[in-house]
Amino acid sequence: MPSICFYFQVHQPFRLRNYTYFDIGHSHDYEDETANREILNKVATKCYLPANRVLLGLLREHKGAFQISYSISGVALDQFERYNPAVLDSFRRLADTGCVEFLDETYYHSLSFLYSRPEFREQVRHHRDRIKTLFGQTPTAFRNTELIYSNELAREVEDLGYTTILAEGADRVLGWRSPNFVYQPAGCLKLRLLLKNYRLSDDIAFRFSNREWPEYPLTADKFAKWVHQINAAGEVVNLFMDFETFGEHQWQETGIFEFLKMIPGTILAHPDFGFLTPSEAAAHYTPVAQVDVPQYVSWADVERDLTAWIGNDMQDDAIRSVYDLEKAVRARNDPELLHAWRQLQTSDHFYYMCTKWFADGDVHKYFNPYASPYDAYINYMNVLTDFGQRLAAGGEQRPPPVSTRKTKSAKPRNPVTPTRRAAAAKQMSNVKQSPKVGRGRPRPAAR
Repeated sequence: MPSICFYFQVHQPFRLRNYTYFDIGHSHDYEDETANREILNKVATKCYLPANRVLLGLLREHKGAFQISYSISGVALDQFERYNPAVLDSFRRLADTGCVEFLDETYYHSLSFLYSRPEFREQVRHHRDRIKTLFGQTPTAFRNTELIYSNELAREVEDLGYTTILAEGADRVLGWRSPNFVYQPAGCLKLRLLLKNYRLSDDIAFRFSNREWPEYPLTADKFAKWVHQINAAGEVVNLFMDFETFGEHQWQETGIFEFLKMIPGTILAHPDFGFLTPSEAAAHYTPVAQVDVPQYVSWADVERDLTAWIGNDMQDDAIRSVYDLEKAVRARNDPELLHAWRQLQTSDHFYYMCTKWFADGDVHKYFNPYASPYDAYINYMNVLTDFGQRLAAGGEQRPPPVSTRKTKSAKPRNPVTPTRRAAAAKQMSNVKQSPKVGRGRPRPAAR
């Protein structure tokens, strides 16, 4: 009996305010409180609250036959508590149905696995504790930031005690194989791997309202027919997408909520199909093969790699600079500084510096507070310089200098020197004319 596994990612970053060179040493207020509140409440009104109401009704209507799962970043949970507690209450009501699984991830939606394993483990434990406190669940399934995955990550996640991990079903990972089965990560004994069916997922997430798509309009009956065709060629259909698909990426006027209301019933009309959460699917089906992923894969961009966050000199410099401060941050043993440092790790900061596709539009364009990747870089490095000075002022141990990483030199540099400005400007002059969509998602081809 094939199963459908619905997984929704929920994330909102804490955006930085306009922080100039003249703020360094004078102001330690880094967040754009107004923008964060306004955007969170806007998305709550358009997506989180109405979508959760629809899903709660469906879960009650189908009495256990329909199940879903979420991963909510810690920084999103923090904003729900601060700006709109009703959103958090709506997720609690979903948890109370017993038909919703909450997954673990890095608390700060960070790339910490790539730069600091101790920090990665601490953020994962912090997230696990928060989910337990808020929803009464101890997660057994894990998804890394932006579905970044490799064999090495899988082994680390297995060591942390998880039974299930999610990843992108990229063609270069699967080759001739189908994403519609449970797999075993190479080098793991107990961990099970669920791979996103990106074609069917993107039919909803990206193509739903595209009038130029040959399959437009997408109805629940049509989509269910496509799913039912997998009956003899798969065991689990993994539909992974941003939760903001419902009402934010695809506006209410497109009919997305009506589609959502109809999907469970139309799929369940086939007696051989049902719904499972990720952990249930991993436990129910036997892995059909091992999948070897020695290089990192993600669900970002056409390349589905790491270049949305660490693909140019500005990004590389910024992210290495923030992780170079780890030793100094921990030496201070100050929870406030530790929290501020961790918020600077959120992957969105580095995504804003991406130059690959800056010339084109973006579903999330109005979420990006910067006019250019260069501006994002300078603003971030100004904040990081002030943060480094705060660390240095607290004791004899000085933080590592912010440098361009061209050499191993420990000579301090100002992040907004002419050299840095020239390097950033060179990055902007080499911008490629390719599009980006969403928070790092690819622009899908026609189905």
